[in-house]
Order: sequence, then structure tokens, then C-alpha cells
Amino acid sequence: MTARTLTCQVTAVEDLTPDVFRVRLEGRPEAMAHDPGQYLELALDDETWVPFSIANAHGGDGTIELHIQHWPERENSDRLRDLVVVARHLTLRMPGGDCVLDSTSQRPLLLIAAGTGFAQMKAIIEASLHEAPERPIDLWWAARERRDLYLESLAREWAENHENVRFHVVTEVAPETPVAGERIQGHRGRIDQALAEGLGDISGHDVYLSGSPGMVYACVDVLASLRLNASRVFSDVFAYAPRQPLVPTTGVLRREGGR
Repeated sequence: MTARTLTCQVTAVEDLTPDVFRVRLEGRPEAMAHDPGQYLELALDDETWVPFSIANAHGGDGTIELHIQHWPERENSDRLRDLVVVARHLTLRMPGGDCVLDSTSQRPLLLIAAGTGFAQMKAIIEASLHEAPERPIDLWWAARERRDLYLESLAREWAENHENVRFHVVTEVAPETPVAGERIQGHRGRIDQALAEGLGDISGHDVYLSGSPGMVYACVDVLASLRLNASRVFSDVFAYAPRQPLVPTTGVLRREGGR
């Protein structure tokens, strides 16, 4: 899709945690069209555009959902929060990004996200469940603490209501209440370590990753040891922070207590 600049209406702003808020936008359905996994850029001023993953699959109703991390110590974050709360309309540039769901593939999905990287995975899951309801999905969502998993209830709902969906909670701090549920599993530690300990051969999967470059490449290095298919791994990081090679020929398997 060709990127376009448009104005949309802010219809709702909701705090999901003290640090993450959800914004709902509305515009002309044809103007808001996007592929699952794409992002938009929001204008803070004439020269400042801030990218955000679109957190919902295109439903034809002209609505868009964003999940925004608020960093009080960062100037742009405060400006953005104030703008979204006060403004009735926002200027967007969209859609962007090639890390989109391949609807022609029937390979199982391995989705790996940290923090608000969940937004991109949410759009992909919604689209996959609609287009191919039986396609296997494994969602790994990492955060420092369990309370940072701002829509854990939604991920749980997917796993509990769909036999083909499994949800993995990954936290660096041990949760007060153990993670349990139908097709739900808890892991403690860094996400790359959790993947090394919890996964086997993934050569048959389509893999999508969303997070910081450091997180994404640490996970890719682990997945390479698990027979990751370099042509079937996708991340926006590959476009804005590329390395050579993106996927190493020989990976590094990080087990607990080692590197």
C-alpha cells in the first residue's frame, strides 16, 4: 500500500497501566486501510513524526488502535501524551512497514514481542484468527514484571478460546501469582533464554519479532540454533537497524545461567 497523509479523529484515550495508554482513532475506512503488522507515523509538529504499530487488523470500519508507552522523562513522550489527550484530531502518515502477516502461508506462527511490541502481534493474531482460524499460533510476550503485560487478559482469552493458540508469559521478575491456564505457560528470565529453553525445531514456522534491536537480534541468534528459516523471519528492526547477516549461519543457544 502507498503511504498517505490524513487527518483522523481521536475517539478514546484509555490508561491500560500507569505507563501504557490505548488510543482509538477513526477516519474514512478507505484511508485507514492497512495490512496486519504495519505501522503509522503520528505528527507531533511539522517536522516530528513518531512511529507506532497499528494494534488492530483492518476491519473496514475506519478505526485504528494504538498502544503507547509513556516515558515522563522523555520530552517527546510528554508532548505526545498532552497532544493525544487534548487534540480532537491528529495527522497521520500511513501505512508503513513490510513486516506483515503472510496470509498465503499455512505455516505455524511464532510471534515474539517485548513490551508494547505486543501491539503489532495483536493485529497479526486478529487477522490470522479471522482468515485461517485453525492456523497454529504461539505468542511469547516478554516484560520486566507481569503487571507490564497490559493486555494479558486478552492474550489469555485467545488461548482459552482457541485450541490452536498458546500464550507464553515471560517476565524477568517472578510473578506473585504463578502463571497458569489453558494453553498458557509462564517463564522467568530474558526472552532469549526462555526461547532457548522452551522451543525445539522451528524450521517449519513463520517467525515475527517486535521489540528493540538488541532484543530482536538476541532472539534471532537463539532461534538460528533451532533451525530458523532465514526466509521466514520478519521484523521491522531488519529495516531500520539492519545487520549483516540478519540471521547467522550458526546460532548461539543461551541456556539458563549461561550466555
